[in-house]
Amino acid sequence: MAHPTDNLTKRYYSIGEVANMFDVSKSLVRFWEQEFDYLRPYKSSKGERRFTQDNIRQFENIYVLVKEKGFTLAGAKRMLKEQKDMLQQKKNALQTLQRLRGFLEDLKYQV
Repeated sequence: MAHPTDNLTKRYYSIGEVANMFDVSKSLVRFWEQEFDYLRPYKSSKGERRFTQDNIRQFENIYVLVKEKGFTLAGAKRMLKEQKDMLQQKKNALQTLQRLRGFLEDLKYQV
């Protein structure tokens, strides 16, 4: 199944382009921007929103949770926080394993 984020090529996208990608209204895009702290597009000096590819992927995560999986906004926020926490735990575990590997390699060469 193709996703709206599969063929992103531009550096910035307008709010209208983002709304069209997901077949939603511009007002919904603005509303979700207010509701979800981590969705923060760049704003030009004129106040026009400019969405990066990362912003669009963030929007897609919200879209999937709310529109496709039926999460409430509160539930989607909780899920996104849990995903962020899990990602941090994985990162910490990987760093610990890398340090352990370095220690074991150093130990191997000392023997």
